[in-house]
Amino acid sequence: MIAIVDYGMGNLFSIYNALLKVGGDPEIKRDPDFAGAAGIIIPGVGSFGRCMESLRRFQEALAERIAEGTPVLGICIGMQVMMDESEESPWARGFGWIPGRVVRLPEWVTVPQMGWNSLELKRDLELLDGISPGDMFYFVHSYHCIPYDKTAVVATTHYGVDMAAVVAEENIYGTQFHPEKSGPKGLRILENFVRMVRC
Repeated sequence: MIAIVDYGMGNLFSIYNALLKVGGDPEIKRDPDFAGAAGIIIPGVGSFGRCMESLRRFQEALAERIAEGTPVLGICIGMQVMMDESEESPWARGFGWIPGRVVRLPEWVTVPQMGWNSLELKRDLELLDGISPGDMFYFVHSYHCIPYDKTAVVATTHYGVDMAAVVAEENIYGTQFHPEKSGPKGLRILENFVRMVRC
């Protein structure tokens, strides 16, 4: 089973349906009980601070599962909350699973970014099996992640500035784009995640 964290701010059903389409066994979790979950997905829509307020009740359970080696995938702001802090909500602390900060897109581009952008791959990652440089994915965001350790950045995209599009550190993964809204290539990423959690 793949647990989808329901903290009141995610695209739950689009992710749920996409996982079903690629052979996954998703379950929406409204409480911090991840017993039986082979993998966990943190979706995201909304502001950093409000998301963290809603996610706090899941923090201990998520940390326990990460320590046990359970793969965790954060999508959009679900990736951003994996960092330490965000300019969007300076008073809020992120999970800090991947040390870094979240900053606003540069002032010379239209914000939010809404549309398709290509990826530049920086290193191999099982989550991106079957993904090639230049493949397009759907982004909707106003802020982007800057991990302090650049080796955590697996793929970048360019929108006024080169920015992290995919990050990974051990069993923690994040995509700034929405794979569930990115057509066949996005489904391929979710299919890879399903395969990874079954290994």
